[in-house]
Amino acid sequence: MKKHGQVVAIKGGRLIDGTGDEPLENSAILIDDAKIIAVGNIRDVNIPKTAKIIDASDKTVMPGLIDAHMHFSGFRSDNYTEETIVTPHGPKLLRASRDAEALLKAGYTTAKDCSSLNGVALKRAIAEGTIRGPRILAAGLALSQTFGHGDTHFLPIEMADIRTSGGRGPEPVLLCDGVNECVKAARYALREGADFIKVCTTGGMLSEKDKPENTQYTLEEIKAIVNVAKSAGTFVTAHCQGTVGMHNSIDGGIKTIDHAIYPDNEAIEKAKKKGVVFVTTLSIMKSINDGGVEAGYPIWAVDKSRKAWSMVVKNMAKLREEGATVASGTDFFGSKMTRMGTNALELELLVKYAGFSPMEAMVTATLNGAKACALETCTGSIEQGKLADIIIIDGDPLTDIRILQNTERIRTVIKEGKTEVSRNV
Repeated sequence: MKKHGQVVAIKGGRLIDGTGDEPLENSAILIDDAKIIAVGNIRDVNIPKTAKIIDASDKTVMPGLIDAHMHFSGFRSDNYTEETIVTPHGPKLLRASRDAEALLKAGYTTAKDCSSLNGVALKRAIAEGTIRGPRILAAGLALSQTFGHGDTHFLPIEMADIRTSGGRGPEPVLLCDGVNECVKAARYALREGADFIKVCTTGGMLSEKDKPENTQYTLEEIKAIVNVAKSAGTFVTAHCQGTVGMHNSIDGGIKTIDHAIYPDNEAIEKAKKKGVVFVTTLSIMKSINDGGVEAGYPIWAVDKSRKAWSMVVKNMAKLREEGATVASGTDFFGSKMTRMGTNALELELLVKYAGFSPMEAMVTATLNGAKACALETCTGSIEQGKLADIIIIDGDPLTDIRILQNTERIRTVIKEGKTEVSRNV
């Protein structure tokens, strides 16, 4: 057991530092309390005689993984309508607490919850030590225009907005139209504990009556929401699949473009200049495409996802080729097909379908993932002065990226210097 104030040394491993640099063999990392105080070749790092040693010889050491778009919805079935409307909130919160622990055990030390009723509560419970899980950034309540992606079109409108549904609605959505309503809704989301604001600027797959290409919210509405976020010292993430909505989101000051199915060259160039991050979510689409009908997804959702697949993998490859900043998410929400702990599937899909090298895929879930969370100064890479979010892996994900999906091969998980998981290194 580590003594209070005792330095921890991880030595002998193959270091993948999360930046995309070449691996460093026979590495050493010193941890003091929550932070990394030294990193380098073992010959160049002065390990104190009193240090607690973690021997990582013949193993891979890398930053904790980051899912930059997921939902702590607490689903267990893929019957979307039943889970969102029929299942009470209480069981879903308890399930989500198990999902948080599953993520941590799978090497995820940060998760960006892009709207759910549970994320804010889980974040607090993890911070106080009541439950175990990754660091959570939670959007809480998402913003959608009326007849937008977040508006559940087949329900009475009063059930679609959390403020009028009495908790009976399917998703935690704030419906708002026009600048004044958007400002008030953004402030309401922050009041309810949001770390950042999630807004739907295009249609999507799981909204019945719109298409991914449909543009939602005007530039003025987007700017108003972004200004509210800036005033609170935070940022805005967009559910954004169509081209025009992408331009509006980037021009309006939104930080991340999530899903990003139809970027054009101009949008990519503007995003690069402004430091905007594109977040991939191939995992949810592949899952729906392969088994969505049998699992209970609406046929219109499966059809839209299947039609978009060839374009989305082509454009993910294009983002890579053009040097855009790409982070990885899954859009998972805990169901059988989107089980927490299997989130590294996204990295395999980026390699298999979008031409990413294993190293490039890992950067999407480390340093670039941190950028999507506005946390790049404190996590996402193994560098001096950053938080000690570190995993030790049995095997080399550079030769087989699928290793990261095998939880048993994630031998050690360290979050902020504390060993959260140890499987006999």
